[in-house]
Amino acid sequence: MANSCSILVVKEQSDIEIKFQLTFLDGTMIEETLKGEVLRFSLGDGTFLPKLEEMLIGLELGTTAKLTLSAERAFGVSDPDNVHTMERTSFSEEMDLKEGFVLGFHTPAGEEVPGTIKSINETQVVVDFNHPLADQTIVFTATIVAIYS
Repeated sequence: MANSCSILVVKEQSDIEIKFQLTFLDGTMIEETLKGEVLRFSLGDGTFLPKLEEMLIGLELGTTAKLTLSAERAFGVSDPDNVHTMERTSFSEEMDLKEGFVLGFHTPAGEEVPGTIKSINETQVVVDFNHPLADQTIVFTATIVAIYS
């Protein structure tokens, strides 16, 4: 009788280690694991977008996969209702506000959400609460380094 060798495959609730890169279509780096490091997480824990995690399911140990996601499938399309004008007095005077800065804002429920400063004048600050990567097509490349369950 031949020895059967089971191949480890990522499943829906797997605890895994990956090396990854998240880039724009032009190759500009958004985020990546550092050289010699891996990211360990459990699928479904919110570490990545559901679409990215779905791509990992079924991959074998050692496999590298590359997925291009449109804005709609990645971080969404900007919603004009998520852009708000706030009074300059809502921010501390010491805060050095600059266009493009991403600040954390607390919701009434106590969650922190990012807001990007779009424009500033003496009395008002326009803040965009859409995801900073909204409207962007992204490329996600991941290598399965370890599968624990």
